[in-house]
Amino acid sequence: MELRHLRCFLAVAEELHFARAAEKLHIEQSPLSRTIKELEEELGEQLFVRTSRSTRLTRAGQLFLEHVPRIFTALQQARDSVKAAANGFHAQLRIALSDGITPSRLPSLLALCREEEPEVEIRLFEVLLSQQIKGLNDDLYDVGFAQSDEVGDGIVAEPIWNDPLWVAMPARHPLLKHKRIPLEEVLRYPLALCDPQVCEGHAQQLERVLRRIDMEPLIAERVASFDLMLALVSAGFALGLAGAPHIASSREPGVVARPLAGRSPMLTTYLLRREAETSATIFRFIERVQTIELPEGVRPAPPLRPDTEEEVEL
Repeated sequence: MELRHLRCFLAVAEELHFARAAEKLHIEQSPLSRTIKELEEELGEQLFVRTSRSTRLTRAGQLFLEHVPRIFTALQQARDSVKAAANGFHAQLRIALSDGITPSRLPSLLALCREEEPEVEIRLFEVLLSQQIKGLNDDLYDVGFAQSDEVGDGIVAEPIWNDPLWVAMPARHPLLKHKRIPLEEVLRYPLALCDPQVCEGHAQQLERVLRRIDMEPLIAERVASFDLMLALVSAGFALGLAGAPHIASSREPGVVARPLAGRSPMLTTYLLRREAETSATIFRFIERVQTIELPEGVRPAPPLRPDTEEEVEL
């Protein structure tokens, strides 16, 4: 089995069309078909069911597809390691990011890493939570950040940061009459929330908060990022629910934030790593993570007491 067999398999699996896959690979269709046949003979299993109208993966093909992309990821990381060594780096730290982790902490963290260990190359990967967990188990990543501690056996999820959940509203919204907004009042309006398939951990934590009220939220839009959420809020399309630092660091004009009434719900960020991890580089990184606070410009205001009339400003 050669890499060309895997490249051809991946192209056909992605396109589910031999002619388009051949065009994507810049080869003729006949050699592509021969390569797939060679691969199937090597594995002893049929990978595709091909008719005059369609091409689909068999069960064996679906299982094979779960592994092939990781082979190319590992190969690319091996190439990157060689380049890093040629550029003077002595080690590499591969960090996975999921759930739209607060971007405002990353600059401080990365700057501290470069200052204290400039010989360690930092590589960042934005991936889904499921990909992060699989990648940690498969040694594609060294550590990760996510908003879920449901990570399965063999992975440690350590809580590192807690941020209050705030309401993002357009300017002149009727709810601005409240200094702290009751959740049941928020749920009377359409919401723009992060897609749970993209921000799985964040969505899980938010769902637990929303279940406190016996009201069905009206979801106007599921979005792939907090930036898009706040753009919709700014346009008056919906309200948003996000961690205070996300809202505070937004550059969208006309977005106003308020805390929720009562005891403010907190969103927890976890640092994920393999349970059997022994790397000194990784543990030094974890120590730096624990020292990082939000920069002054994006720190949320202190939580208000229920009886205070003080205005909340970003």
